[in-house]
Amino acid sequence: MTDRAIHIALTFDDDFWAPAFATMRSICLFSRRRSDLVFHLLHRTLSPQHRADLEDIAKEFPVELRWYDLDQSPLFEDIAARMPVNKRLSNIVYARLIVDRLIDPAINRILYLDCDMLVRDDIATLYEWDLQGAPIAAVRDSIGAWLVAGRDVANNRDIFDVAHPYFNAGMVLIDIAQWRAADIIGCMEQAYADGVMQRIYYDQDLLNLVFQDRWLQLPWRWNLIDARPVHEGLDPAIIHYTGESKPWFTLTSMRRSVAFARFYRHVMTNKLFYDFARHRRKRWWQKLLRRA
Repeated sequence: MTDRAIHIALTFDDDFWAPAFATMRSICLFSRRRSDLVFHLLHRTLSPQHRADLEDIAKEFPVELRWYDLDQSPLFEDIAARMPVNKRLSNIVYARLIVDRLIDPAINRILYLDCDMLVRDDIATLYEWDLQGAPIAAVRDSIGAWLVAGRDVANNRDIFDVAHPYFNAGMVLIDIAQWRAADIIGCMEQAYADGVMQRIYYDQDLLNLVFQDRWLQLPWRWNLIDARPVHEGLDPAIIHYTGESKPWFTLTSMRRSVAFARFYRHVMTNKLFYDFARHRRKRWWQKLLRRA
């Protein structure tokens, strides 16, 4: 690749700005090529103060931030309004599916990362991985069979075969030309018309269907899901906090049940850690009052 830039895409709404900051800052801290980092921030409902917090990344490190306001995207609004709603994560889950339609057409590769991640290795190593002709590279999800087939490993057998490796879509290295050629939005529209989207796990299942047997499997350390303290000795490169406990919880017992919890807090910075705690508490009370 002649372009030295390292293009990284993140998607988030205003309820997740602080973890997005932590993910970006962890990438910067462990990067040997900070001036090559370009963050593509696909966001919605972002307040001016939270945007200012995120802009501090570019004050601390020589990186570039490119902003994409999804609230101003008719394509995203149309998709989000018609597809099944993810009550836990919101409709922001569909944003990554249109990344190829938002970024500069000259970009030929991008790394997508979820915002509940901590990166502790040089991201250039992952970004420059040889895709060997595959459209995407990802890490196999250790609970993929349960996700697609349920507790008795019998559900959705007309859609999925558990014999096919299933990847976690929290980290996806994307060849943009092949991603675009796959016509993911068209596949989603067809899956919705066929009733498939209403039965599967949103965009992650869809991507596994679109790229079934056409993805490059990466070593586990580049997306360690549900990482616990015992995993710290395995030297993971990317920790993915998929479990119920999170490193941003203020309850010490719950925070310490995940890997690198103390380090994560300082990557987020103490200021944002407590700002985020207050934000989450306020949001909890607002939801409670709405139900009353």
